[in-house]
Parts: sequence; structure tokens; C-alpha cells
Amino acid sequence: MGLNDPRLLQLAQKIYGDHFARDGQLEKEYDDRRKKLMYEDILYNISFLMTAVHFSDDKIFTSYARWLYDLLCNLMTDLDRDRIMVQMKDHYQILSDSLNELPDDLLSNDEKETACLFLQKAISLTQEAVTDIPLSDDFLGNHLGEYRKAFLDALMRSKTREAYAVIDRAREQGVPILDIYEGILRAVMHEVGRLWHMNKLTIDKEHYCSSVTQTVMSRFYDELFLQPRQHLTLICCAVGSELHEIGGRMLSDLFEHNGWDTVYLGAAVPEKALLNAALEHQPNLIALSVTMPQHLIECESLVRAVKTQFPGVKIAVGGRAFKMTSRIWEKWPVDYYADTAAELIEWSQQTFRTNKETAPDNSSDQG
Repeated sequence: MGLNDPRLLQLAQKIYGDHFARDGQLEKEYDDRRKKLMYEDILYNISFLMTAVHFSDDKIFTSYARWLYDLLCNLMTDLDRDRIMVQMKDHYQILSDSLNELPDDLLSNDEKETACLFLQKAISLTQEAVTDIPLSDDFLGNHLGEYRKAFLDALMRSKTREAYAVIDRAREQGVPILDIYEGILRAVMHEVGRLWHMNKLTIDKEHYCSSVTQTVMSRFYDELFLQPRQHLTLICCAVGSELHEIGGRMLSDLFEHNGWDTVYLGAAVPEKALLNAALEHQPNLIALSVTMPQHLIECESLVRAVKTQFPGVKIAVGGRAFKMTSRIWEKWPVDYYADTAAELIEWSQQTFRTNKETAPDNSSDQG
């Protein structure tokens, strides 16, 4: 039986029409070329299914279904893996619902039942494939790996409530806030960035992951702000026009949890605004985060401006951009470079433990 059998062509046309009728987004996502390829894929899918049924071998179809999913993910990089999974799941379900329209000389009732079972297996396999991607070697490397994987899987499948539940479970099981922030949320966001760079995630999915992570962090605020105060102040901001600000927000939250009063200025803070904030809040420490290397020049300018106007203020720098340098911070008038919030918190505890009640001389030399 060939692909040009008029009865199979009629079935393919019906499935094609039903799919667009079911999913209104397809008209926006599929141009004429994609529509043509989609119709051809439907014919191939039917052919593989019929072959698998003929030999009573589900692996013929499920192996093809996984290959097809990976192919579509690589070809349609404007759609995220979860969206492509939904399209394929709908397709297999529509195909399953349409099998009864085939005459018995093409598929007997028993063969139709078998075909439906194969299609359900293909649906399950495709749903699992959304999160079946190569992760960093150390992503699952310690006792928090299970939480990281579960949180990332929920984000990949756009399951916001499941993502919340993963972090709630970690809290209930006694995981400290520092470990949740650094060991789970920060690690997952780094992995999300890597997957986006590898073209495994779309930009809108990356933004979704960031948004959910920020919402998860906000659920800790009641606990963060109830800690005893140390009468120390941190100003934190992300340098540059970029929107990579979660690291700075995490740092501020964790300092709040350690009794500091924090002023988080967000991203893209002009030099004058940072200096005005320092004058207003008289901080003990200013932390500057840089994600993209092109903003390192601006960071150096901020460091030197702060040290000139407020020589008593300690300055710390960190962020992914510094890992791409030959330790350039050692040439700047900074007091500390930290790779993690935990490192900076430990250094701060050592640095300020003898003078917690004494604010530094932040007055401007210019009076």
C-alpha cells in the first residue's frame, strides 16, 4: 500500500484540516512552506504507523516519533519544545480518532485498536522528550540535583504550579534558603541560559523561566524581612543595559536574610543614580553584578566613581562576565570578587563583624 492511495490521501487531508481547526495558533506559526511540509509529514506518519501495525512492532513507530520530534525542535527554533510537543500530541490524537474512517481492507478493527495503542505510546514518549535533553555534567551532581531537575522539568513543560511545588517541598524538607537560592534557583537559571545558547530553548521560554523564578523568590519575602537587623546596608545593582538581574535580586534577598538592610536598584542603573543612592543610603557595601562582558567597561567606571566619591564604602563585584576575563578585577579598586552569594556573605561577615554598629565614612571628599 503506497502513500498515493486515495483513501490515505483523504485521511491525511482530514487530519490536516482537523489540526488547524483544533489549534488556532498554527495559522500564526505556519507559513505556506511549513504547511506543505506538515501535510507531507502526516502522510509519512500514517505510513510508519501502518508499517508498525503490519509487523505488530510498536518500536517502528515510537522510534520514528522520537526522531520526528527532535527533528522538528531543530528545524522550528522559533517554537519551544513544549509547544512542539503539544502540536505532535494533538496530531497523534487526531490521527487516532480518525482511524475508524479507514475501511476494513486497509485496517481491521483489531489493527485499528493496535494502532491506537501505538499512538498513545507515541504521545507519552513525546511528552517525556520535552525534558529529555543533555544537561551540564554537574547539574545533577549533589544532594540538590533532584530538586534542580524537577524544577527545570516543570519550567520546560510550562507547569508553573509544579515549579512552585518543587520549591515548597524543598522548604518543607529543611533545605536552607541559601541552598534554595544558590543551589537550586541560580543553578537552574544558569542551565536555562546554557540551553538557550544551544538553541534548545526559545527566548520566550527563557523569559518565562526567569519570571517564574522571580515569583518563587517573592514567596520567601515574609521570612527574609523578619530576621534580626545587623544595622548594615547593602546597595546592589546589575550593570549595563541588559535585563539579567536575577543574580542581583538573589544577592539582595540573601543579605536581607542575614540581617542586612538592602537597596536593590535593578538593572541599567546610570552612574549618577548609583552615586545618588549611595549618598542617600550611606551603604557599608555596594555589590555590582555584570553578566555580559561588553558592560565591564561601564562597571569599572562605576567602581572608580564610587571609590572617588565614597572612599569608605566597600565594593564587591561578581557575575558571569568576570569569569571570561583574566581576573581583571584585581586591577580595579574593588574590595572583593565573589563567584557566589555565599562567598560574599561569608566575606562580609568577616569584614564587618567588628564594626556592625559603625557606619563607614561615606562622606564625599567634595563636601
